[in-house]
Amino acid sequence: MPREIERKFLLRDESWRASVDSSKRLVQGYLPGMQTASVRVRICGADARLNIKSATLDVSRLEYEYPLPLEEAQEMLERLCERPLIEKTRHHVYHAGHLWEVDVFAGDNAGLVVAEIELTAPDEAFERPPWVADEVSDDPRYYNVSLVTHPFKDW
Repeated sequence: MPREIERKFLLRDESWRASVDSSKRLVQGYLPGMQTASVRVRICGADARLNIKSATLDVSRLEYEYPLPLEEAQEMLERLCERPLIEKTRHHVYHAGHLWEVDVFAGDNAGLVVAEIELTAPDEAFERPPWVADEVSDDPRYYNVSLVTHPFKDW
């Protein structure tokens, strides 16, 4: 059974930018009715995907992902997804053998920057980079699905 194990952190400063390996712009939206699962449509360049995650806001969640035709994903974002859409640039930064994804949000969530690390087990050891600050994995405000109903601009 596919499972995502992800921890989220705020950033101490912008020194992570010197180590960026790659970056990509993402636009994603969530379909209504997220009581037991979140259903996300995401476009990254020419790649489009449908993602389903269990609704529990926890470090470990069930996760399924499937490719979508780009035109269908664009139509879903435009006509079916709740507003605001989540817009962000994701930067890949490698540190001590782990990939960190630093999301710099735009639109209604501009000003929010969060670093995420995916792990193979909830208790997997990892080294925190010097630019990582407080962990916010247990704070539901920082989950993308929550940023639709309570965008950063309203905090």
